[in-house]
Amino acid sequence: MSEDVFSLPVDEELGAHVSRRRLGGLPVIVVDHPRSRAAVALQGAHLFAWQPAGQEPVLWLSEASAFTEGTAIRGGVPVCWPWFGPTGQPSHGFARVSTFELVASEEDESEVRLDFVLRSDEHTKQIWPHDFALFIRMRLGATCEVSLEAQGEYESTGALHSYFHVGAIEGVRVSGIGVPYLDQVEDTDGSQDGPLDFPGRIDRVYTAPEPVSRIDDPALHREIEVRHHDHSDVVTWNPGPELSKSMADLTDDGYRGFVCVETARISDPMISTADRPATLSVTFAVAPRDH
Repeated sequence: MSEDVFSLPVDEELGAHVSRRRLGGLPVIVVDHPRSRAAVALQGAHLFAWQPAGQEPVLWLSEASAFTEGTAIRGGVPVCWPWFGPTGQPSHGFARVSTFELVASEEDESEVRLDFVLRSDEHTKQIWPHDFALFIRMRLGATCEVSLEAQGEYESTGALHSYFHVGAIEGVRVSGIGVPYLDQVEDTDGSQDGPLDFPGRIDRVYTAPEPVSRIDDPALHREIEVRHHDHSDVVTWNPGPELSKSMADLTDDGYRGFVCVETARISDPMISTADRPATLSVTFAVAPRDH
């Protein structure tokens, strides 16, 4: 479906390489630039496709994902905010199913820059009683940067819940995630010795991660660099075969095509003040495997 978005009819030209289109029931912003192609749903300011020129797609999108209003998209980079997980309802917060406004679109020969904002209103205050402005900013070129800025006075948790396209989960190794973790499948603490692999379901919050995580993907002969900024945690997730079969927005073998390595603030919540917003961001880059 992410490939199909680039052939959709154009509703509005926003620049030489940026347009507004519609996928299913959702308006989307499509970037078709010499350095990269990308697509963002206004619902959730949700980047669901990014592909540098000459590369395989870097982000994964479920073939069974619904593009309908009020339903979260499975894949890409969901913005989990103002809470992570089942702390409140909806799970992972309301930002990912709320409609953002595109407030800036700029481009040059190297990249496209997009800014989106979600502001508090009577609906959000029924769910979460705070005044806020949440900005999501993207720089889309040979590398990809997604930044969250939360303005207001409150405490929040969140994650940039990135799904990365891999050739086969069985061969994937993730490094740079640190040693201690909270295992959300077994509900225990653990420690990581060397790179993480994925023999089955994995759902972990690493609480002392390194600044850069690396996804080694031998099937696609590449390494994805995930550079974290202003984070306290890195979450790794893959549902494995059994959970994958039970998920309506995932095909039975969908788990084999992705790994989640998420830039997060969970164990150390973000504090926004009147004069200092909270921030969280991530940068993706792709390189050939050197081993």
